[in-house]
Amino acid sequence: MKKYDFRSDTVTKPTQAMREAMYVAEVGDDVYGDDPTVIELEKLSADLLGKESALFIPSGTFGNQLALLTHTKRGDEVILGDACHIMMHEVGAAAVIAGVQLRTISTVNGHMDPSLVKAMIREDDLHYPDTGLICLENAHSSGAVIQLEEMAEVYEIAKKHGIPVHLDGARIFNASVALGVPVKQIAAHADSIMFCLSKGLCAPIGSMLTGSQTFINRARKNRKLMGGGLRQTGIIAAAGLVALREMTDRLGEDHENAKYLAKELAGIEGITVFEDRLDINMVFCEIKNIENHEMFIKSLLDNGILINGPELGEYRFVTNYWTPRESIDLLVQSIKAII
Repeated sequence: MKKYDFRSDTVTKPTQAMREAMYVAEVGDDVYGDDPTVIELEKLSADLLGKESALFIPSGTFGNQLALLTHTKRGDEVILGDACHIMMHEVGAAAVIAGVQLRTISTVNGHMDPSLVKAMIREDDLHYPDTGLICLENAHSSGAVIQLEEMAEVYEIAKKHGIPVHLDGARIFNASVALGVPVKQIAAHADSIMFCLSKGLCAPIGSMLTGSQTFINRARKNRKLMGGGLRQTGIIAAAGLVALREMTDRLGEDHENAKYLAKELAGIEGITVFEDRLDINMVFCEIKNIENHEMFIKSLLDNGILINGPELGEYRFVTNYWTPRESIDLLVQSIKAII
């Protein structure tokens, strides 16, 4: 039976073009800095985001934590949203790796009130930690996109206080499509940006960290410290090049499929779709009258559909390159039959 996976856009498998590029990739040793395919990927990434330099990294969580480690000193405080990925889904790594304290701001679908950010910045006081970094996320893992005006206001506040801003841009290309602007315009409101090659873009492994040349030089050394100094990385960087050249422009299809799925789910009695978080390729909903979530998930799997269980009472369905329209119809029909 053919299976369709709606658990995440991290489950995408490499395209045939990626597999062929990986097979013939020219490689060197990335720790020595002489892998030509990695060098090409890093240059392309920096150019796309309008930054001086870029660094290939194993994963998005690795990239965010590498940024925290590189921007801050131990004991610093990092301001970020209460529901962002760094806070919610990175295993408390900030305390272990960078040794920093996280100070959260209440958010609505990822939106941070710039006035609250300003109020959270620490004064120079013997009793206070230093505010070492402000973190943003766009597109947000809630499924919402943050407007550039909001990012610009936070960035201006940070600059006035001499505090760097890091952007978790795991899905920055989704944000670019949703906002209708080049990724460069989003990246302009942060000093460092992490984005994923393996979320929605179908590359099997890897993310990128971009920023100034000075920042990336420090991050390169910290990457080695964290165990991320890989060797013949060109084999996987080759897939990243295909991802950036061939897969970013098609993300709108995933967004349209998510809106189609949301409309179909909303027509089923007992399902409430959160339509204020439909900016990208994610559909969040509440499904009532399910007494046994494990059985519900298993029943869908029996029909060839993979989903995650609910988190905080919400189901999330994520469309991607490998979930065409017919798979969405199968998902909706299966849910109707089970309910």
